Amino acid sequence: MTHLFNQKSHTKLRKDLRNQISQPEVVLWQRLRRKQLGGYRFRRQFGIGRYVVDFYCPKLRLVIEIDGDSHYTDEAQAYDAERTEYLNNCGIQVLRYTNTEIMKNVDGVVERISEVVSPPYEGGARGG
Repeated sequence: MTHLFNQKSHTKLRKDLRNQISQPEVVLWQRLRRKQLGGYRFRRQFGIGRYVVDFYCPKLRLVIEIDGDSHYTDEAQAYDAERTEYLNNCGIQVLRYTNTEIMKNVDGVVERISEVVSPPYEGGARGG
Protein backbone atom coordinates (compact mmCIF):
# COMPACT_ATOMS: atom_id res chain seq x y z
CA MET A 1 0.00 0.00 0.00
CA THR A 2 1.30 3.43 -0.92
CA HIS A 3 1.97 5.88 1.89
CA LEU A 4 -0.37 8.83 1.21
CA PHE A 5 0.63 11.47 3.75
CA ASN A 6 3.96 13.28 4.15
CA GLN A 7 6.06 11.00 1.99
CA LYS A 8 9.76 11.05 2.86
CA SER A 9 10.61 12.12 -0.70
CA HIS A 10 8.84 15.45 -0.05
CA THR A 11 10.41 16.24 3.34
CA LYS A 12 12.88 18.83 2.01
CA LEU A 13 10.25 20.44 -0.23
CA ARG A 14 7.78 20.76 2.66
CA LYS A 15 10.48 22.27 4.88
CA ASP A 16 11.57 24.72 2.16
CA LEU A 17 7.95 25.78 1.57
CA ARG A 18 7.41 26.35 5.30
CA ASN A 19 10.54 28.51 5.39
CA GLN A 20 9.48 30.52 2.32
CA ILE A 21 5.93 31.24 3.42
CA SER A 22 4.18 34.06 1.53
CA GLN A 23 2.58 37.01 3.32
CA PRO A 24 -0.99 35.82 2.59
CA GLU A 25 -0.07 32.40 4.04
CA VAL A 26 1.32 34.11 7.16
CA VAL A 27 -1.89 36.12 7.55
CA LEU A 28 -4.17 33.09 7.23
CA TRP A 29 -1.91 30.84 9.31
CA GLN A 30 -2.22 33.31 12.21
CA ARG A 31 -5.98 32.59 12.14
CA LEU A 32 -5.76 28.80 11.68
CA ARG A 33 -2.94 27.79 14.00
CA ARG A 34 -3.26 26.59 17.58
CA LYS A 35 -6.77 25.20 17.03
CA GLN A 36 -8.27 28.70 16.79
CA LEU A 37 -10.84 27.66 14.21
CA GLY A 38 -13.48 25.42 15.76
CA GLY A 39 -10.86 23.67 17.88
CA TYR A 40 -9.45 21.89 14.81
CA ARG A 41 -5.74 21.46 14.20
CA PHE A 42 -4.45 22.59 10.82
CA ARG A 43 -1.05 21.64 9.42
CA ARG A 44 0.83 23.77 6.92
CA GLN A 45 2.74 22.56 3.87
CA PHE A 46 1.37 19.05 4.33
CA GLY A 47 2.09 16.27 1.85
CA ILE A 48 -0.80 14.31 0.36
CA GLY A 49 0.20 11.85 -2.31
CA ARG A 50 2.40 13.60 -4.84
CA TYR A 51 1.22 17.06 -3.76
CA VAL A 52 2.07 19.47 -0.96
CA VAL A 53 -0.91 21.55 0.14
CA ASP A 54 -0.85 24.92 1.90
CA PHE A 55 -3.03 23.94 4.89
CA TYR A 56 -4.64 20.64 5.89
CA CYS A 57 -6.97 19.59 8.70
CA PRO A 58 -6.76 15.79 9.01
CA LYS A 59 -9.84 15.45 11.21
CA LEU A 60 -12.04 17.30 8.70
CA ARG A 61 -10.17 16.03 5.61
CA LEU A 62 -10.06 19.66 4.49
CA VAL A 63 -7.40 21.41 2.40
CA ILE A 64 -7.12 25.19 2.12
CA GLU A 65 -5.09 26.49 -0.81
CA ILE A 66 -3.98 30.07 -1.36
CA ASP A 67 -3.53 30.94 -5.02
CA GLY A 68 -1.06 33.63 -6.04
CA ASP A 69 -0.49 35.20 -9.45
CA SER A 70 1.17 32.07 -10.82
CA HIS A 71 -2.17 30.22 -10.59
CA TYR A 72 -3.83 32.30 -13.31
CA THR A 73 -2.19 30.77 -16.39
CA ASP A 74 -4.06 28.12 -18.37
CA GLU A 75 -1.36 25.58 -17.51
CA ALA A 76 -1.52 26.36 -13.79
CA GLN A 77 -5.32 26.19 -13.76
CA ALA A 78 -5.22 22.78 -15.44
CA TYR A 79 -2.68 21.61 -12.84
CA ASP A 80 -4.83 22.96 -10.00
CA ALA A 81 -7.91 21.21 -11.41
CA GLU A 82 -6.01 17.91 -11.65
CA ARG A 83 -4.71 18.35 -8.11
CA THR A 84 -8.17 19.18 -6.74
CA GLU A 85 -9.66 16.15 -8.50
CA TYR A 86 -6.95 13.92 -7.00
CA LEU A 87 -7.60 15.27 -3.49
CA ASN A 88 -11.38 14.97 -3.92
CA ASN A 89 -10.90 11.34 -5.01
CA CYS A 90 -9.01 10.80 -1.73
CA GLY A 91 -12.10 12.06 0.12
CA ILE A 92 -10.57 15.46 0.83
CA GLN A 93 -12.46 18.74 0.32
CA VAL A 94 -10.49 21.65 -1.15
CA LEU A 95 -11.17 25.35 -0.53
CA ARG A 96 -9.28 27.90 -2.64
CA TYR A 97 -8.71 31.57 -1.93
CA THR A 98 -6.60 34.16 -3.72
CA ASN A 99 -3.79 36.19 -2.21
CA THR A 100 -5.96 39.27 -2.70
CA GLU A 101 -8.91 37.75 -0.81
CA ILE A 102 -6.65 36.93 2.14
CA MET A 103 -4.93 40.31 2.22
CA LYS A 104 -8.06 42.44 1.74
CA ASN A 105 -10.65 40.39 3.63
CA VAL A 106 -9.12 37.75 5.89
CA ASP A 107 -12.12 38.02 8.25
CA GLY A 108 -14.49 37.12 5.39
CA VAL A 109 -12.27 34.20 4.35
CA VAL A 110 -12.12 32.87 7.91
CA GLU A 111 -15.90 33.23 8.18
CA ARG A 112 -16.40 31.17 4.99
CA ILE A 113 -13.98 28.52 6.27
CA SER A 114 -15.84 28.49 9.61
CA GLU A 115 -19.08 27.73 7.77
CA VAL A 116 -17.46 24.61 6.32
CA VAL A 117 -15.81 23.63 9.60
CA SER A 118 -19.01 23.91 11.61
CA PRO A 119 -22.10 24.08 9.38
CA PRO A 120 -25.02 26.12 10.75
CA TYR A 121 -27.63 24.29 12.79
CA GLU A 122 -30.64 23.59 10.58
CA GLY A 123 -33.25 22.98 13.25
CA GLY A 124 -34.97 19.81 14.33
CA ALA A 125 -35.14 18.04 17.65
CA ARG A 126 -32.01 17.46 19.66
CA GLY A 127 -31.71 14.47 21.89
CA GLY A 128 -30.57 14.99 25.38
